[in-house]
Amino acid sequence: MLPFWVTGAAAGIVSLHLIQKLLFPYFWHDLKYLLKVIKYGLTLEIYRLRGKIFTVLDRFVKQAERQPNKPFILYDGDVHTYQDVDRRSNRVAQVFLQQGALKKGDTVALLMSNEPDFIHVWFGVAKLGCVVAFLNFNIRSMSLLHCISSCESKILIVGEDMLGTLEEILPNLKKDIGVWVMTRDCTLPRVNTLLDKLEAASEDCVPVNLRSANNLKSSVLYIFTSGTTGLPKAAVISHLQILKGAAGLWAFGATADDTVYITLPLYHSAASLLGIGGCIELGATCVLRKKFSSSQFWSDCKKYNVTVIQYIGELCRYLCNQPKEGEKDHQVRLAVGNGVRSDVWREFLGRFGDIKMCEFYGATEGNICFMNHTGKIGSVGRTNFFYKLFSPFDLIKYDFKKDEPIRNRHGWCEKVKKGEAGLLISKVNAKNPFFGYAGSKKHTEKKLLCEVFKKGDIYFNTGDLMVQDQDNFLYFWDRIGDTYRWKGENVATTEVSDVIGMLDFIQEANVYGVPVPDHEGKAGMVSVILKPNKSLDLEQMYEQVVTYLPGYACPLFLRLQETMEVTGTFKQQKFRLVREGFNPSAITDPLYFLYSSKKSYVPLTKELHDKILSGQLKL
Repeated sequence: MLPFWVTGAAAGIVSLHLIQKLLFPYFWHDLKYLLKVIKYGLTLEIYRLRGKIFTVLDRFVKQAERQPNKPFILYDGDVHTYQDVDRRSNRVAQVFLQQGALKKGDTVALLMSNEPDFIHVWFGVAKLGCVVAFLNFNIRSMSLLHCISSCESKILIVGEDMLGTLEEILPNLKKDIGVWVMTRDCTLPRVNTLLDKLEAASEDCVPVNLRSANNLKSSVLYIFTSGTTGLPKAAVISHLQILKGAAGLWAFGATADDTVYITLPLYHSAASLLGIGGCIELGATCVLRKKFSSSQFWSDCKKYNVTVIQYIGELCRYLCNQPKEGEKDHQVRLAVGNGVRSDVWREFLGRFGDIKMCEFYGATEGNICFMNHTGKIGSVGRTNFFYKLFSPFDLIKYDFKKDEPIRNRHGWCEKVKKGEAGLLISKVNAKNPFFGYAGSKKHTEKKLLCEVFKKGDIYFNTGDLMVQDQDNFLYFWDRIGDTYRWKGENVATTEVSDVIGMLDFIQEANVYGVPVPDHEGKAGMVSVILKPNKSLDLEQMYEQVVTYLPGYACPLFLRLQETMEVTGTFKQQKFRLVREGFNPSAITDPLYFLYSSKKSYVPLTKELHDKILSGQLKL
């Protein structure tokens, strides 16, 4: 018979285990994640104390030395090893070093689609100590010119498939910006060719001191985000932010043996920092695709033995809408991304098998990130006492009519209760800095909230509404202000209204997003008022938006009004318009739909409306 103390101890352990399961069901998940965060933080701190700044680029060079023949990028049937990418990026660096076109600290704007040379050029100019600006290849005309000039680009490097876009902007591009194209020859004026010079360049390393960083907080990238000013803003990305982003796949459990499938555009931080940076951190392989294809997705995963995929909410929905055919015949074990709805999440798991969904939240320029390390459906992450010590944040009350945080009679903001939607704000301090936007102190200051809970405190305003439940899981609720999300992209309403306002028959345009059943985000809609004695030209309206706006920013719905409702502070009123949506049976104003096949806006009839709601008409 066992001694009394043994049975007592066993009973105590069992009781503690049951209490832990009942009262603290996520304790071990939280602890494991917390230990990973501490481990990575300590690694960075040790480097700092030693006076050694070890960047993601340094990590890549070390990986190329350690495993030169391991595939780094698989693209369109070609294999690019770590050594191949290192050597070709050396060629890029040598070309610009020999040409004397760049010096340390210069900005290089990169207009390229997903291809290995995007990475070669990025790493190559980074080896010269240059800051790289990732340009969204969907944007056109004035917006693109603004992006190039706002970050004070010294040169612009353009991919071969982007020559048409270059030709559009070249006459208005500043003459002191050097232009290089990834071709052997080009007939465009003042344009230099790069491909021929790469073939003749040396593969030797450029001096290491050119890329050496003396501060993890120094700028290394500009990634553009939609701005409420109407034009994209260049978010300043530091070495510290890249290191944090690159640790994401590792934090979710990916290893060097994984193969990561990247179909998201590389100008996005998700693909470049989390995807490419994450592979470098792990020493893993990535399969890079020029653009996402729902019909080829799973066949690619099977062909390349993909084990980790990246997604946005729309991507998952597109995959779920595909015909059912051998979709569990793959080796994918992790899906990392954001923005997937709960119903799509459940359907995705049901259809495509035992895949761990690693949902996260993070703004490109933000100083806070949440990671759903438990797999709770619908949640963007989970918080606890320890997490808030490292990354202090709060959810505060927000006035939707005034479009500003609510302050009490003492002038302080107030926190929401659990279960209530509140504006997510994150404390700005030495450990969690906000680097702002290039060339715009005004835009940087606009993202900060001061005197929030006490004198002198500063918080980053994410612009996102969140809900925290009783178990401390966080859920994305909505965006505030003058942006909405569609097709996985943020759309600035003022940019769209500025483009529409250029038409000579438009008096005023009010742009907003409206929810569409079974679609992620909100579709664009614009309410317009005509100038006196002018008529609405639907074909010209169509030509204007498709010419000057990226596809995801073109308003799908148009509403013609006689007067524009404004708030007490004379801002355009959007809330009632959003609530009313685009239902022709409930709205007496004329409504129109952007019909691409007819190259015009057409009257939005009840029949057309029903087809949109039923999914017969794809948006």
